[in-house]
Amino acid sequence: QAQVAESGGGSVQAGGSLNLSCANSDKYISDCMGWFRQPPGKERVGIATIESDGRTGYTDSVKGRFTISKDNAKNTLYLQMNNLKPEDTAMYYCVAECTYCSGGYCYYPENNSWGQGTMVTVSS
Repeated sequence: QAQVAESGGGSVQAGGSLNLSCANSDKYISDCMGWFRQPPGKERVGIATIESDGRTGYTDSVKGRFTISKDNAKNTLYLQMNNLKPEDTAMYYCVAECTYCSGGYCYYPENNSWGQGTMVTVSS
């Protein structure tokens, strides 16, 4: 299972932008990768996916504001986040090898190895 390392989080004011990165130790290019987030005191939820052919999917909460992309040569997944809102405050995680993706959600294997995540804090 791939080992991932998320980075790029920080503290911004509402309306600001951040670009998260997810470095993947595995050079295998999976069929689908995704981003998740876990707000304080809440469960982790999927928010965006990208497939091997470049097709992307987003949940309604981030559609139109977030953009997922990848650089296969660098084994890196990105999440550009614009027009951030206080409700975007969360720990953000990536999954490099989803079992499959649908509707912006990455279905990950039971043995998925989660990274440490990167914290995003948005103040009003």
